[in-house]
Amino acid sequence: MKKDNVFEEIVKIEKKEFQNAIDKAFEKKKPELKMDGFRKGKVPKDVYFKKVGKESLYMDALDIILPNAYDKVMANYKPIIDPKVEINSISEDGVELKFTITTMPKVEIKKYKGLNIKRPEVEVTEEEIDHELGHVVERFTELVIKEDGEVELGNVAVIDFEGFKDGKPFDGGKGENYSLEIGSNTFIPGFEDQVIKMKKGEEKEIKVTFPEDYHQEDLKGQEVTFKVKVHEIKEKKARELDEDFFEDLGLEGIDSEEKLREEIKENIKVSKERDAENAFVEEILAKVAENTKVDIPEELIEDELAHMLKNFEEQIRMQGLSLEVFYEMTKSNEEKLKEQMKEEAQKHVLYRIILETVKDLEKIKVTDKETDEELEKLSKQYNVSKEEFLNMYGEKEMLKYELEVKKVLELLMKENEK
Repeated sequence: MKKDNVFEEIVKIEKKEFQNAIDKAFEKKKPELKMDGFRKGKVPKDVYFKKVGKESLYMDALDIILPNAYDKVMANYKPIIDPKVEINSISEDGVELKFTITTMPKVEIKKYKGLNIKRPEVEVTEEEIDHELGHVVERFTELVIKEDGEVELGNVAVIDFEGFKDGKPFDGGKGENYSLEIGSNTFIPGFEDQVIKMKKGEEKEIKVTFPEDYHQEDLKGQEVTFKVKVHEIKEKKARELDEDFFEDLGLEGIDSEEKLREEIKENIKVSKERDAENAFVEEILAKVAENTKVDIPEELIEDELAHMLKNFEEQIRMQGLSLEVFYEMTKSNEEKLKEQMKEEAQKHVLYRIILETVKDLEKIKVTDKETDEELEKLSKQYNVSKEEFLNMYGEKEMLKYELEVKKVLELLMKENEK
């Protein structure tokens, strides 16, 4: 059944306009064309059409026509996802396109003010400051060579290793002068434990079993032997919070433990306040969602799932994985992953619809001046030109939309705080 927020528009491109687009497509392609009897870029149009055919340029011509056709159709609509475009017919006599446009569905919000939600309180404890201070000091911990003694938990052992399965070396199982922090659990379970108590210059055979879920098929659950030699042992030397430490730290105005603790406290507070605000907004939107009636278009959820999948792929790529490897490791596939993401995607879409609806109800707008001021501020913050920032961020309209959303969220927080 056709929904009242889904529209279809037929656009006809007449023969003359389409022929002009084909001619433009040919001129664009001409400099790279080669053909027997003609120099590169000198192939006549009629010769090209006779030998290759106009049909070879139809899609290029359509790319030329489409932006103008799109603008004409969209002048009458406000789509919430990119319109679907289909070719009903295409020939040298012209083109017929069908645009399917999905607009905002009918939304009924019974209540979005006066929800009396308590904003989470923020407190920074001394234990949290101590914990973070420990991390700061840890980053500047020095490794010193341990001349005597054995490898202990927390030491760094510089080792050569080579793995053998059934007496034969296997791929990826060899390394030289590798710095292994004992206790980091970066190697197969049981490996690091057996390096403990080894001495400098000592050689040893270590037997371990690969996990059943190991990513390399031929090593899953297999027992292997590693030949290991310790070249050097290093131990961590804790830093004193002295003048040299604060000079290495390089934080302007921080030259004592007291000032460093204040800096850490402020950073923790800012982070907690941001988390608290996010949790506050999440609770407000969840409550408004309970008071909202809307039939969410499946196309919108699919669009959100596509974005989420793309973001997930980028995240795991930063960890050195591909989607194919991830699917193999988790015995999953795109369909299963999307199914796991679907509930979150539905929530994202619902919240976005709520924000759009409240924006319209409250007539919230952002002026060009406000957008330009924000652009100026952000470009200075990131130390780039306004043009460079927009190249990284996207179009100015996107920035304006983000500012509108920010205003909506500010209104919701103000109107619903207990």
